[in-house]
Amino acid sequence: MSRATRGVLLIPSEVDVDIADQLIKVKGAKGILKYAMHPYVDIRKEGQSLRFLPKNFATAVALSGTARAHLLNMFNGVSKGYERKLLLVGVGYKAQVQGKSLNLQVGFSHSIQFPIPQGINIDAPSPTEVVVRGIDKQLVNQVAAQIRAYRPPEPYKGKGVRYADEVIIQKEGKKK
Repeated sequence: MSRATRGVLLIPSEVDVDIADQLIKVKGAKGILKYAMHPYVDIRKEGQSLRFLPKNFATAVALSGTARAHLLNMFNGVSKGYERKLLLVGVGYKAQVQGKSLNLQVGFSHSIQFPIPQGINIDAPSPTEVVVRGIDKQLVNQVAAQIRAYRPPEPYKGKGVRYADEVIIQKEGKKK
């Protein structure tokens, strides 16, 4: 059995967990998240800890480790939250939040209106920075990837939308 499955998951004191059949509801200071557990995984609450047990050993061991990782991300999300910072690198590249949409100018002839999904908070502290915040780790990273996909960084000058911690290895140009 995997090591992740064998270990118990401790529930933080600021987080409440409700288990009803295969639906788990996690409530914290930042909000509420729900997770539908796979039918092959059995979850047991033992005091202030959760134990994940595979029902069918052949296929459910990996699923139980995955479920444990999802719940750990949910605990961190409802207590601390997640954030992803993007940088706009290029002449004339800028971003600003206008109501329920993010206005991006990233080198096209037109500006891009990106609608902000529910459960996500987007800030633009400066014209070349975008900060995506939320309690769902998957949703925060998905929204950041969608924004980055409009103009990914190119390898010659490094222009484009990049993650703040991303390193772009620049190629050398043509030589005569």
